[in-house]
Amino acid sequence: MPSPVIGIYGGTFDPVHYGHLRTALEVREKLGLDQVRLIPCREPPHRPAPAASAEQRLHLLQLALRGGDPRLVADDRELARPGPSYMVDTLASLREEFPAASLNLIVGADAFRGLERWHRWEALFDLAHVLVMERPGENLLATPDHLPDWVRKRRTADWGRLRQSPAGAIGFVEVTQLAISASEIRQSLATGSDPRYLLPDAVLEHIRSAGLYRGSSE
Repeated sequence: MPSPVIGIYGGTFDPVHYGHLRTALEVREKLGLDQVRLIPCREPPHRPAPAASAEQRLHLLQLALRGGDPRLVADDRELARPGPSYMVDTLASLREEFPAASLNLIVGADAFRGLERWHRWEALFDLAHVLVMERPGENLLATPDHLPDWVRKRRTADWGRLRQSPAGAIGFVEVTQLAISASEIRQSLATGSDPRYLLPDAVLEHIRSAGLYRGSSE
């Protein structure tokens, strides 16, 4: 049996919305990933604490994925680990669970530009490939002379290489970028306006019934 090909999509998901779900689906389809594991961050190391608890955000994610593509999976491993939720630790946990898998860390273009500020960022490539989501028409490789050596050495457009090897490469994937912001959804909820059609109905219904994000506009 071939080794699994797994995408890892981390975030606060505060709350999860269609921008997260659509890009996860497109990356899975374009690269032929067996699954994408969406992993809510328990304690983000580089930004303020989320408005909702980790358990609440996980439950919203589970509601969003229910009845959808079964290859998009909610993963709760960061909730069980104390302290800041560093992605290198999460990837190490996944590598222990899936020793022969192709692991593919999915990040947005802005996060990728700041990758060198991540905790033990160079170790990420020992554990996984990095897939960078680009907006239509955006090309982070348009000015290759300005790219760091570690990008030039690792970049590939060979999806077969990503599927057949466990870690170490960088791929760029064009995805539909829906201009949906979790902070704008929270602000909408806090001010009493309706964020319908920006996130799944089941997620919105639970947010309202649980009284989440009331008075939280940040």
